[in-house]
Amino acid sequence: EVLITGPTGAEMLLPEDPDANIIMLATGTGIAPMRSYCRLLFNDEAGANPDGSRKFRGLAWLFLGVPYTNSILYDEEHQDYKAKYPNNFRYDYAVSREQKNDKGQKMYIQTKLAEYADELWDMLQKPNTHLYICGLKGMETGIEECFGPLAAKNGVDWKEFVKEMKKADRYHMEVY
Repeated sequence: EVLITGPTGAEMLLPEDPDANIIMLATGTGIAPMRSYCRLLFNDEAGANPDGSRKFRGLAWLFLGVPYTNSILYDEEHQDYKAKYPNNFRYDYAVSREQKNDKGQKMYIQTKLAEYADELWDMLQKPNTHLYICGLKGMETGIEECFGPLAAKNGVDWKEFVKEMKKADRYHMEVY
């Protein structure tokens, strides 16, 4: 007899809406679920229509944080998806020990997000945008540091905004 246990529930499922936007934030091995999402959306037969076109029509935007360039996993896959589906896939890497932003700060996920903060904030306002976070627990604080001031500038409390996204099943997180 084998007993298998693990996380339960539906925390990290993709939306059924083929026009949804998906923002994926991952550090290190947190890339694993994001890779499976990308494979479903852009590679696997299950994500294809009978004519071979893809079922997914939204935007999937991946942010991956790693310490060194040689720690980037699945880069060839990301390049391939971007080449084949330029209107549906974007990716950005934050390489903390090798990159710095304009202020000379290490390039963490939140630092990379800040480069696109206005665009991302606009996306998050759309009811069909989902945010997926997987990796180190510290990412959550960094995300709040990035979006908190921007939310406040727009008259929104970031923590309340996250609560509303969670209630709408648009905020999905698995951190450790």
